[in-house]
Amino acid sequence: MSTTRKIAGVALAAALGATTLSACGGGTKDASAGGAADAPKSKTVTLVSHDSFNVTDSVLKEFEQQSGYTVKVLKSGDAGAALNQEILTKGSPRGDVFFGVDNTLLSRALDNGIFTPYEAKGLAEVKPEYVLDKEHRVTPVDSGDICVNYDKQYFADKKLAPPQTLDDLVKPEYRNLLVTENAATSSPGLGFLLASVGKFGEDGWKDYWSKLKANGVEVVDGWEQAYNERFSGSAGGRKAKGDRPLVVSYASSPPVEVLYADPQPAEAPTGVATGTCFRQVEFAGLLKGAGNEAGGKALLDFLIGKKFQEDMPLQMFVNPVTKDAVLPELFTKHGVVVDKPETVAPDAIAKNREQWVKAWSSTVVK
Repeated sequence: MSTTRKIAGVALAAALGATTLSACGGGTKDASAGGAADAPKSKTVTLVSHDSFNVTDSVLKEFEQQSGYTVKVLKSGDAGAALNQEILTKGSPRGDVFFGVDNTLLSRALDNGIFTPYEAKGLAEVKPEYVLDKEHRVTPVDSGDICVNYDKQYFADKKLAPPQTLDDLVKPEYRNLLVTENAATSSPGLGFLLASVGKFGEDGWKDYWSKLKANGVEVVDGWEQAYNERFSGSAGGRKAKGDRPLVVSYASSPPVEVLYADPQPAEAPTGVATGTCFRQVEFAGLLKGAGNEAGGKALLDFLIGKKFQEDMPLQMFVNPVTKDAVLPELFTKHGVVVDKPETVAPDAIAKNREQWVKAWSSTVVK
C-alpha cells in the first residue's frame, strides 16, 4: 500500500503491459509547487501525497462543492521521499495535509513532530485496530496486504498445489520459483521482510531467509521488475516471458488483473498465498504550520467519509478502514480476505528497521 506500495501501477501494468505501479493522478488537480503559502482564510486546501494518491473526479468535486474548498494535490514521489521533504520543511509545510505515511514509517513521522493532533469527524467509524496513534496526530485512511501472488496456470499445468504459507516457500517443490523485491530499495520487499519478522521473531527470521536463499529465491530491485518482468502470471510478465510463478506483490493484484484485461476473464489469472502477508496501514495528518488548518481538518474528515472510502478500492487498490464502507463487486469476487496477516509494532519497526535491512542484505544479497 503505500507508495512505496504503488498498487495503482499494477493496473497500468495490466492495461499497458509495462509500467510502474504509481498511479498518475487521474481525477485530481496537481499542484506544480508550493501550496502551503495559502493565507489562513484561503479556500484552497493542499494535500501533499505520494504518487499513488487518486480519487474519482466526481467524488472530489462533491467534497469541494459541499465544503467550499478547492483541493490541490502535490504529489512528491514515493512515501519515503515525500515524508523526507515534510520533515525537512517542518513548521513551514508545503501543504495542509500529508497523506501516505504507513506503519513502516509512522514512528519516524511522529518522532519528528510534523503533525498537529486532530480527531477527525467520523473516527468512531474506523476499525479500532487501525487507530495506532492515540493522540490523533494521524488518521487511518486505508489498509492493504503485501502477499506472495501465484500464477494459477503454472501450478495447474504442473499439478502442484500453490504455496499458502511462509513455511511452504522453503519446501523443495517450490525451489527457484519465487521472486521478491530488495528490502533495502522496495516497500513490498521491506513488507515481506517484516512478515518474516512477525512470523518467526527476532531469533528466527534470519534463519528463515537463509533457507529461502538456499531454495533459490530471486531478489530484484523493485516491484515493477519483479511483477511485470519476472512473474509469469501478470500481464506484463506473460509478455516478457517471465519464468517465476511466485512473486511478492499485493492481495489486491488479482482484481486489478481482471479489471484491466480486455476482455475481462471470468476468473483472475493469479492467486494470493494468504499465509504470507504483511498488513500495511496508511495514514493522513494535519501538517504543523498548515496555512489552511480549517480546510485541512475538513479534508481529513472527507478522507474517512463513506464516499471517499468506497471510492478508494478501484482508484488506489487498497481497502477502506471504516466499518460501514462497502467493497466493489470486483474486489469481493476476485480478491481475498486476509484474516491473519503478520504485523509488527511501528515502534519496533522504527527501532530495528535499519539493522534488520542490513542483516537481511548480508544474509540474502551478499
